[in-house]
Amino acid sequence: MNSRALFKREIVRRTRRAGCSHYTTSSAAKKDLPLSGIRVLEMGQLIAGPFAGQLLGQFGAEVIKVEPPHVGDPLRVWRELDVDGTSPWFRSIARNKKSVAIDLRKTEGREIVRQLAIKSDVIIENFKPGTLEKWKLGPEDLHPHNPSLIFTRVSGYGQTGPWAPRPGYASVCEAESGFRYINGFADPETGGLSGPPVRPNISLGDSVAGLHAAFGTVLALISRLRQKDSDSSAITGMTVDVSIVESMLNLMEGIIPEYDRKGKVRGPSGSSVTGIVPTNAYPCLPDPSTQTPTYIVIGANGDTIYIRLMNIIGRPDLTGPEYAQNHHRVARQSEIEGAISSWTKQHTADEVIETMNSVSVPVGRVVTVKEVVENDQVKARGAVRDVWVSKEGSEHGEGWNVKMPGTFPILDGVDSQPRWAGPDLGYHTDQVLREELGLSQHAIDKLRSDGTVG
Repeated sequence: MNSRALFKREIVRRTRRAGCSHYTTSSAAKKDLPLSGIRVLEMGQLIAGPFAGQLLGQFGAEVIKVEPPHVGDPLRVWRELDVDGTSPWFRSIARNKKSVAIDLRKTEGREIVRQLAIKSDVIIENFKPGTLEKWKLGPEDLHPHNPSLIFTRVSGYGQTGPWAPRPGYASVCEAESGFRYINGFADPETGGLSGPPVRPNISLGDSVAGLHAAFGTVLALISRLRQKDSDSSAITGMTVDVSIVESMLNLMEGIIPEYDRKGKVRGPSGSSVTGIVPTNAYPCLPDPSTQTPTYIVIGANGDTIYIRLMNIIGRPDLTGPEYAQNHHRVARQSEIEGAISSWTKQHTADEVIETMNSVSVPVGRVVTVKEVVENDQVKARGAVRDVWVSKEGSEHGEGWNVKMPGTFPILDGVDSQPRWAGPDLGYHTDQVLREELGLSQHAIDKLRSDGTVG
């Protein structure tokens, strides 16, 4: 009997009636977390979809991550690689997830995913729109078997509209959202960009889209719960359509309404922010131990905070009715910023911070990741966690810790910290196929020998 026939025989034997209650988590999952009992089938890769999966998994959802055999999610080998050749970044973003290696190019692989989807609450995917439909795994294909299934779909431009078919990475979508135009340094004559825009050295659009995807998923789960509470005879799952461009638009504050009502096109503003004064990065004396330049950020745009700042730096002449409110100070930004910079340049960063803290003016040092990890406040809050990675094939508990951000936000009385680091590729394949689909080890071995699973 070939693997496809064997798989179908096994799965028919174990498939439950569509629509019944079937969402149970593994014994390793904590039962007291807000999303305990929710099963998420993560079919995305790289950042946006997997970050949404990370957020849901942190708060108790069982996340089954589908990856291609042999290679896995490309993020496994992005940027710095650990001693085992795996990216520590992947260990973080794949925390609390189960890795199942399935070849979606094969009919048998797609059938396995279909059966897992029938037993799931949520599918997360960030493929090019239309890909799931091509594989017969879209809403129209799966809702007849699991009407309450929620589809969370992340793409560059959304599932509809003339640009929907375009591939869209975060960098491109940040540009198309207008975000890149306002980041950089202004040409003094035109107010537009002086040279290329400055990119934050992270894939911001992906993470912001992942936040929207996780938020949208929780809203869809609440909606489904309300249908259940109202004794609805037909509980239906919705599609959460997340566009990276639209997610970035959500960060753009008043830029669109200001343009609409005043015709104002906001441009880049360097290290300050347009229309809010004073808030900027200011130079200090070099670090005595390294002689490297140091910067601090002061945010004194509150009216009373501004007065305290000017008094403590010896410039009470820059207070009074002409400086009383933000719009007054915006008109005098150059003068105010110059006064603050002149003062900070005469002091070390420690001296500036001590002085500002003495009068409750918000201040912070521009720091590196090394200083973040060593920060007393970060340690006190448990904002960086050590999570154990077991060495593959080790019989004696060998491995290492990897530091990663903790779980945020902190919920009172909820222990949602990472339970395990991102697993090795296919670590949970056999477990999931046995426990969730009821396949025998013989059937799994046959699928593996055919290259359907890894």
